[in-house]
Amino acid sequence: MPAGSRIKSMKLPENPGHDPSPLLELSNVTVVRGGRPVLDSVSLTIRAGENIAILGPNGSGKSSFIRTITREYYPVINDGPVIFRMMGKEVWDVFSLRSHLGVVSNDLQFSYTRKTTGMDTILSGYFSSIGLFNQEISPEMRAKACETAEFLEIGHLLDRPMNTLSSGEARRFLIGRALVHDPGTLILDEPTNSLDLHALHAFRRVLRKIAQAGTGIVLVTHNLHDIIPEISRVVLMKGGTFVSDGPKEEILTDELIGGLFCVPVHVRSEDGYYYGTGY
Repeated sequence: MPAGSRIKSMKLPENPGHDPSPLLELSNVTVVRGGRPVLDSVSLTIRAGENIAILGPNGSGKSSFIRTITREYYPVINDGPVIFRMMGKEVWDVFSLRSHLGVVSNDLQFSYTRKTTGMDTILSGYFSSIGLFNQEISPEMRAKACETAEFLEIGHLLDRPMNTLSSGEARRFLIGRALVHDPGTLILDEPTNSLDLHALHAFRRVLRKIAQAGTGIVLVTHNLHDIIPEISRVVLMKGGTFVSDGPKEEILTDELIGGLFCVPVHVRSEDGYYYGTGY
């Protein structure tokens, strides 16, 4: 199916100005694992449909942040009031959020090393399962899976087992698994790890298509060059907390990025992308 028809059919997020409940609202949230805080009194608000990057070095707490959103980790009682809401609710489950939020994590990628086909991987998104286990698949589900695969430029790979695909191709199938519910926002955890230059180029092109189709992007990464032009806000994370938050042009500077990664760096912009040199 042509990309244009897919774009028209994708669900657009509600106008943030008319939505009283942010997609995500955290205030004074602390998560402790192994006796130490992996999130330390973090506060953050993300609006529905917003394109935002959370950038930080390895070990900064980015994956812990995602596991807290997906209810794998839970906040502890802290000094002062703790706010942790998703779509205005303090209690939720991942299944009820699928039309609002799709999550593609590194943990999910590791789960798909079996011989599940690309088609079954996308279809498994309807059941939040790893592969299919005798679930009933409707013609509408199968048609939506094919449409999604074509939009992600992997329609020709639907019959291939996941363990025969490149990392970039497999990652796009996992995105397709999340997109079958037309979520308003897609969270991506370190999506370009292990991708070569060709795969990186293809992945960024597809990610831009998703953002331009109206799906909000929350990109969690340690790579400056992952930040696509459609992202307008950047949050810097270090030591389990958010240290800077603002418009991309104000945050992606020599001083802030050099301090974040503890290296001398020159940040330059080219065609809407940002790169670090000089280290």
